[in-house]
Amino acid sequence: MANLLLIESPGKVKKLGQILGAGWVIKASMGHVRELANDGEDALGFDLGAGTIDCRYQPRDDRAKKVLADLRQAVKAADCVYIATDPDREGETIGWHLQQALNLKHPRRVVYSEITSQAVRAAIAHPRTLDQSLVAAGRARDCLDKLVGYRGSRHVVWPLNNGAKSMGRVQSATLHLLCLRERAIQAFVPQDYWSVWVTYSEGFKASYRSSPKPQRPPAKAAEDRGAENESERVTNQERADQLVAIAQTHPHQVLHIEGKQTSQSPPAPFVTSTLQQAAGSKLHFSPEHTMKVAQALYEKGHITYMRTDSITLSAPFCESVRQYLEQHDPTNLPRKTTRHRAIKGSQAAHEAIRPTDVNHLPQHLQRELSAEQARLYELIWNRAVASQSAPARLRKTRIVTQSGDAYWEARGQVLEFAGYTRYWNNLSADSALPALTQGQPLQLEQAQADAKQTQPPPRYSEPNLVKLMEQKGIGRPSTYAPTIKTLRQREYVDLLQGKLQPTALGLELDGALEKLLPDLIQPEFTAQMETALDAIATGDQEWQAYLIDWNRGYFAPAIAQAKSQLLSLPSFAEQSPTPGAMPSERSSVTRAKPNGQPTKTKCPTCGEAMTKLPSRSKKMKAKHFLKCSGPGCGTVMFWHAKAKRYELPQAQRQALNSEVFTDHPCPGCGALLERYAYTKDGQDKVMLRCSLLENRRGKCKEVAFFQSRGEFWSPKFGTLKLPTPSP
Repeated sequence: MANLLLIESPGKVKKLGQILGAGWVIKASMGHVRELANDGEDALGFDLGAGTIDCRYQPRDDRAKKVLADLRQAVKAADCVYIATDPDREGETIGWHLQQALNLKHPRRVVYSEITSQAVRAAIAHPRTLDQSLVAAGRARDCLDKLVGYRGSRHVVWPLNNGAKSMGRVQSATLHLLCLRERAIQAFVPQDYWSVWVTYSEGFKASYRSSPKPQRPPAKAAEDRGAENESERVTNQERADQLVAIAQTHPHQVLHIEGKQTSQSPPAPFVTSTLQQAAGSKLHFSPEHTMKVAQALYEKGHITYMRTDSITLSAPFCESVRQYLEQHDPTNLPRKTTRHRAIKGSQAAHEAIRPTDVNHLPQHLQRELSAEQARLYELIWNRAVASQSAPARLRKTRIVTQSGDAYWEARGQVLEFAGYTRYWNNLSADSALPALTQGQPLQLEQAQADAKQTQPPPRYSEPNLVKLMEQKGIGRPSTYAPTIKTLRQREYVDLLQGKLQPTALGLELDGALEKLLPDLIQPEFTAQMETALDAIATGDQEWQAYLIDWNRGYFAPAIAQAKSQLLSLPSFAEQSPTPGAMPSERSSVTRAKPNGQPTKTKCPTCGEAMTKLPSRSKKMKAKHFLKCSGPGCGTVMFWHAKAKRYELPQAQRQALNSEVFTDHPCPGCGALLERYAYTKDGQDKVMLRCSLLENRRGKCKEVAFFQSRGEFWSPKFGTLKLPTPSP
């Protein structure tokens, strides 16, 4: 018998097999194997009790079922089981699910942040138990995200009837940032201004200043970052013409010269967000693609784990870089090991992203890696080495000249010692100024005023949005790329010329959420939830108590208030309620838009007729969807072109399958009967009951059909025969 090592990705199997050798069996879970079931109220898969949370988990899909079956056989044949899922909260949670699904009594948890012989063998030699605090944080995140996403989507987003399919805790806060910027762009009113400058025969250009005193370079808003030496903004043409005339009619001389040597510290090594930003700007990779390529490098053993917010480097690696510099670039060796300031709010669970061996030079791996992998590895290698190199030294020069009562300024910069910039150049190009003396007369060559207009703030690129998400505390390293991908898939955002622009649907949804759930979409509010998850991960907060209190104190009342406010939105006020209608009837009337058409399709949830409503989503080829007309239901269905039928959203479609729901209506309310599995006297049994939770507690309380000899029988409603479900 052998030791069994459980990992997430099959891409690691070959490398780990080479490291561990004979006597080991390595199996991959293919990522997550279980998820919250899509049952219960709002298909959450868990019940929020008074003091505890009852979670029901199921295999993610058919592949997960096969994986679990294979792993169970491997467990039976193993002497000892090691869990080596990824070294973060998500990996710890996956490890816990494997323990639960495979009934592992005492699995050994091993953690390594690089797939090298030394790191893996050291982890195997020092196993630990699963960190229940990290597991709690992972489970809390899953429940929190599903609570917000499912309940918010069902009760707030779907009733908007505009084609929007979902909202989410991180997703909606990120969309709000994009929409805030888009509204600022739409509201922007350009202002005219003039930039006044002179050039001298001595070989340099100077820009207008109202005072000879040192000032920050003006006009450095986001739209003008390239204009380092632009003049102070002159707001009317008359003054601009006057300054040009002064320059042309008065002699010029050097008033003041400043020269100072400064040092520029090296940048920190990569974390997830900065890697995505650098790969976006230098390699034109999307955040999602960056992580895909980095994953391949990690699995091949070339870099450390790529989902991290820690800028820490291990002492052995820092020493190896010092040895490399001493041998190949001795003038760039700093006197002591460089330390970088940690990112505020970072978990710092493990190292920054770096090469596993500094002596594996990028040019040495060209044949082993694909072109994209080689380019990203070179970026990571250069940044890691730069972070441990000496500071760069620059000489900065400032020259102030005068003509009449006008002052002109020129700034120059010369790199005197390259330092870390030999590996990572983040400095602007040199701009050398001529050697001049104070009081020296100058020969004017040209004076000019350029008419310009202020520009609106720019839209965010994907890398810039990742940077903003990190700054605002929205999400964590593993969520940046998937969040942006979801926003694009939902067609809330388009990528146009490398910039993210909210669609009309995205702006409309954000505007509605701003009225209905204003707190939830604020970055600060989402960041507070991330802080709470951090406290759970460190064992300072009990996860079930936090989630129950958060739901009771904020979310449940917020959803209730949002539902009451839905009727006041313009889209719901277009049609006045029917006079004399009951409250539930008025709700159903105002929910339906004037151009909704009744259909013969029955709601799979409550049996009422579905209404056809138009959609603005470009993704929906049918340009419409169906919504239940029944009071208080809200079920929606979308047209599936290949299958040529209407289907529920993915989450509800998974729940409403033939293994759970029957084709028979509940005799109490007309909703579908569902199969319910339970155990009695040690035997597995199945009964049929009403599929609506709220009705099972009320008018359908006595609806219960018990299985007996291939039939289902109820003491109140008699015998019910069901066909055997097809495989």
